[in-house]
Amino acid sequence: MKFSRAIVRKPGNSYVNGLTTSDLGTPDFELALKQHAAYVEALKQTGLDVTVLEADERFPDSTFVEDSAVLTEKCAVITNPGAESRNGEIEDMKLVLPRFYDTIEYIQAPGFLDGGDVMQVDNHFYVGLSTRTNEEGAIQFREILSKYGYEVTIVPLKEFFHLKTGIAYLGNDLLVLAGEFIDSEVFSQYKHLIVEKEVEYSANCIHINDYVIIPKGFESTKKQITDAGYNVIELDMSEFRKQDGGLSCLSLRF
Repeated sequence: MKFSRAIVRKPGNSYVNGLTTSDLGTPDFELALKQHAAYVEALKQTGLDVTVLEADERFPDSTFVEDSAVLTEKCAVITNPGAESRNGEIEDMKLVLPRFYDTIEYIQAPGFLDGGDVMQVDNHFYVGLSTRTNEEGAIQFREILSKYGYEVTIVPLKEFFHLKTGIAYLGNDLLVLAGEFIDSEVFSQYKHLIVEKEVEYSANCIHINDYVIIPKGFESTKKQITDAGYNVIELDMSEFRKQDGGLSCLSLRF
């Protein structure tokens, strides 16, 4: 799948008060801004036209735009995020996405869905059931995408926060896998690039056109991806990791 655009949102001052399960400390806001700017430049390096939305101080976690929508070649799906403090983020996305999509679908309560729980593998989507995505939301998503000829598989999660916390698709039937996904029958038909427990944060990488963007500081993962024939861009993600964020969380790519 060839990507041409991305949507990102700058972190606001309120970002440091966002949701987190980590014990890595409070983010350095100024450093987060620098890391976000470097992220935008990396997206441009991969060939994307990047739309940068201004910070929204009402929603501390809104820089993680991936959770508010799922974008496909045939339609956009505005999600219904499972965290109450984040649910309002979709209201702004309802204004943004019509610039790019004529067909927009919606996940409705009592269904909840975070975009971080959705991974696309060509015409097949995998949806994780997590603390942020419930079965009703996943079923709605499957019913929506089936109208457009996509297949959807629902995957209950046991340990990861979001589905894409521990898995990424690099194209050519190759998955980066960590933790509970390594021996999962759900993904047994694909080729595997295994990320060990101590470096599993690096499983959240993003394949865009001729590049794979990975978090900086994970040499074993970098080597595996480079050896597989990909051009690698490394980015420091320290201030986003503190808020449970990864590379995929910071953009909508389409």
